[in-house]
Amino acid sequence: MLQSPWRPCAQPGDTLTLPPPQWLSLLLLLLLPGPLPVAGMEDAAFPHLGESSQPPPRACPPRCSCPRVDTVDCDGLDLRVFPDNITRAAQHLSLQNNQLQELPYNELSRLSGLRTLNLHNNLISSEGLGSLHCPPTLPGLPDEAFESLTQLQHIYVAHNKLSNAGLPPDAFRGSEAIATLSLSNNRLSYLPPSLPPSLERLHLQNNLISKVPRGALSRQTQLRELYLQHNQLTDSGLDATTFSKLHSLEYLDLSHNQLTTVPAGLPRTLAILHLGRNRIQQVEAARLHGARGLRYLLLQHNQLGSSGLPAGALRPLRGLHTLHLYGNGLDRVPPALPRRLRALVLPHNHVAALGARDLAATPGLTELNLAYNRLASARVHHRAFRRLRALRSLDLAGNQLTRLPMGLPTGLRTLQLQRNQLRMLEPEPLAGLDQLRELSLAHNRLRVGDIGPGTWHELQALQMLDLSHNELSFVPPDLPEALEELHLEGNRIGHVGPEAFLSTPRLRALFLRANRLHMTSITAEAFLGLPNLRVVDTAGNPEQVLIRLPPTTPRGPRAGGP
Repeated sequence: MLQSPWRPCAQPGDTLTLPPPQWLSLLLLLLLPGPLPVAGMEDAAFPHLGESSQPPPRACPPRCSCPRVDTVDCDGLDLRVFPDNITRAAQHLSLQNNQLQELPYNELSRLSGLRTLNLHNNLISSEGLGSLHCPPTLPGLPDEAFESLTQLQHIYVAHNKLSNAGLPPDAFRGSEAIATLSLSNNRLSYLPPSLPPSLERLHLQNNLISKVPRGALSRQTQLRELYLQHNQLTDSGLDATTFSKLHSLEYLDLSHNQLTTVPAGLPRTLAILHLGRNRIQQVEAARLHGARGLRYLLLQHNQLGSSGLPAGALRPLRGLHTLHLYGNGLDRVPPALPRRLRALVLPHNHVAALGARDLAATPGLTELNLAYNRLASARVHHRAFRRLRALRSLDLAGNQLTRLPMGLPTGLRTLQLQRNQLRMLEPEPLAGLDQLRELSLAHNRLRVGDIGPGTWHELQALQMLDLSHNELSFVPPDLPEALEELHLEGNRIGHVGPEAFLSTPRLRALFLRANRLHMTSITAEAFLGLPNLRVVDTAGNPEQVLIRLPPTTPRGPRAGGP
């Protein structure tokens, strides 16, 4: 019988009792939610078993594969009994995706060199953990479980049913090298005590945590990433000292909790703070003074109203790069934003107007998303975008605009205006946009007669134009020469003449789905001079439309659509 430093409680044929190193390998793999993890990841593949020039070992369990002398793969064989004839040289044993219910002592005790044992997705109950050590210890981790494993660096115990009762205070005593600890998707109600001081990544998401006890994170000065999302944290469950000692913390995820304010005591090293899906009603500058190095602040889906971000609230964050405010109740662009801000993500709010100086404080913006607000053309000042010379992406989709805004930045690459109420296009708003590559005007009310002459003239770099779901009766003339992708689906087009695409020789993809086309609606000459054309979609029309691509293409006549 195996000699164990623990009090023996197993006999041959009983459930196994191992000394700490072997016991830990078994426990960790038994609890894993999937294949064997690797450093820095929560889930990764079991070591690849098919890339070896070594011949398989002579002894291999029936139906299993043994591609190397140290590897036995019994994955997904519907096994109900632990396999025998496993080589003593085995270091990697995969038994995942079977129906094992027990682990025989005699078989496992002789595998003294085992380094990885994967028992994911079997029928071993959580009570089975208690049988790995002597009663009356509760199912979970025994006291000082990792004390002798001084080289252990990564522990993954995710997707189980561990409660705080299964994590005694001394479970991590002596663990001086553990960098990654994953306890996500369990049943913890508060932060475990005596966590290893060497931790760099701590995963506690998807638990029932409502409180971080005072001092629980006082020794984790090397912690860089802390994941606490999808818990039950409230303001009273945190205090000013909760995060203050985390002098290396860079990433903190507190999303999907019940916080009503930004936590106090945030460390200066913090670069990413995720507070989405809480109940925050106002952001106070005092709570952000310590986090002056913050680069990304995510506040989407909170309860920020008209006074949720008062002037100066974000002033301490001088280096802020991205501010994410999706799905709040803001009725205007927050005032006095950090000057170095590069991305302002503000869709699905109540912004109804853009004044001349609303965006003046952020001249370095490269991305501005104001989609699905309440902007009307009459309330967008013609100088609202004047200072945004660095802007490359502007999203105004889903508003109430009836015409294109004036004074658009000339450096724009992408302009989204779909799902508005546009009834006309004129050359003046698009003048100077000679770097624009993508323009979406889908789901508006445009007719060909509403597009003024010369509208497309200065869009010399435009490659994608979306005019789908408007009221066009034929292909608009004089489209940009650089155009490669043209969306015209969902209009009223009933005829495509021979000159429809004379101005777009680089066209690669054309979408005419769901129009009013019939079998003879497209003239044979329509696609002459389009050597790059590869996709023509004419499905969903009253009749199947025969498409004849130019002779230079690899194929001849074919029917449009899928």
